[in-house]
Amino acid sequence: MDWSDIRIFLAVMRKGSYGEAARTLGVSHPTVGRRIKALEEEAQQALFRRTREGLVLTDAGDAVLNLAESMENSALALERRLAGNHERLEGILRISSAEWFTTAVLAPVLAELTRRHPAIVPEVIASYRLLNLSRRDADVAFRLIPFTEPDIVQRRLMPLHYGLYGTPELALAMQQDSAAAGLILMNTAQSHFPDVAWLLEHFPRSRRVFTSTSRAIQAQMCLQGMGVAVLPQPLGDMTPGLQRIDIAGAPPSREIMGGLSSGSPAHGSLAGHAGYCR
Repeated sequence: MDWSDIRIFLAVMRKGSYGEAARTLGVSHPTVGRRIKALEEEAQQALFRRTREGLVLTDAGDAVLNLAESMENSALALERRLAGNHERLEGILRISSAEWFTTAVLAPVLAELTRRHPAIVPEVIASYRLLNLSRRDADVAFRLIPFTEPDIVQRRLMPLHYGLYGTPELALAMQQDSAAAGLILMNTAQSHFPDVAWLLEHFPRSRRVFTSTSRAIQAQMCLQGMGVAVLPQPLGDMTPGLQRIDIAGAPPSREIMGGLSSGSPAHGSLAGHAGYCR
């Protein structure tokens, strides 16, 4: 099997369509269809079947998947090893981080990084999704959940303290009635977060008024007077118009984790820059 065909196979499997795979790889739609057809002719059976949700693997496709991912891991390891031979850091550095963390914490770090290494172009992927560092979906990631990939070097960068925030008007109203403000929470998928449980426990009579995966959006809803939210203190403290509302017992703290592939060409130099996040 040709590696270029395997890349196309994996892209179709992950994206669920020829069109999305073509856009991801920067090739034409017919090229993707032609290379998948060549693979199917080599395997002598179909590798994908169409469903309402998109293309999914057949049993034969499942059998090819392990081999394809093994080839991908070997190719990426070779790519990282070759790239690591260059002493000068240059090119696009893909960073996965929540939008609020980039704005409130990483911005000065990235400015310092580009000052020291002007050939680096940081590219921030602002998303709550956990991107795969081993597949180079991103080069560096900052998140609250520990990394589980075996070849990822990770460290605890900084404690993350939270606070209860709202507008001054809501803070005043809550002094008279703790249930006066609605609750702005993480969405259902993040409802297990400790700060969500803390908020619900402390304000059992308050109703939920808004949910979002984005802390930055939650902060903006607070500014609109929609309700109160538990926000990371770096974000809440830097948002004009919000104030921290002191009540008995602060929301639980967490740890920010930083991770990058042990084979990344940026491993040596960027590990030092991680200290700026403390």
